Amino acid sequence: MNDTWLIVGLGNPGREYEKTRHNCGFRAIDLLAASLGCKIDRVKFQGLYGQVNYNGKKLLLLKPQTFMNLSGRSVLQLSAYFNIPPARIIVLFDDISLAPGRLRVRPDGSAGGHNGIKSIIAELGSQDFPRVKIGVGAKPTPDYDLAAWVLSTFSASEEKALKNALTWAGEAALTIIDHGVPEAANRYNGKV
Repeated sequence: MNDTWLIVGLGNPGREYEKTRHNCGFRAIDLLAASLGCKIDRVKFQGLYGQVNYNGKKLLLLKPQTFMNLSGRSVLQLSAYFNIPPARIIVLFDDISLAPGRLRVRPDGSAGGHNGIKSIIAELGSQDFPRVKIGVGAKPTPDYDLAAWVLSTFSASEEKALKNALTWAGEAALTIIDHGVPEAANRYNGKV
């Protein structure tokens, strides 16, 4: 039995994007890697990845380096190489429909307008992968440019709200592995 899991954190490579709303997935996976003692420093599959053993399972942590809109290329290459099915690929990413600091665990679903998720669905040919959405807040006005919003940084109060959520996102991913999506959703959806 293949007990390998892939946890993907979405974001854009480059220092100028580090603290933007769109990079919550990168930040969450960095915190998870640190807690697991895993270095994300292998360069392959158009991404940076690391490998660690967790409760008898092999975990691969991936940060695609393709830029957000092409994230699926990296996910597909790594998951194909290690023979990981979509059901064992967990994606951590930003969600503008949730307030900063809120999480939502989902078993599957559409892209909901998120280009990184859209790319992963297109490349895998499946939307049946669990995900952990990290709230980054809605646009200040309906006509505010979405790209400008997700590439903006957080206010000090938003950063404070986000602090726990970035750690919890990784914990939620591990809970999915250990206990399944319903239990992870039960523990982390709406937690503040």
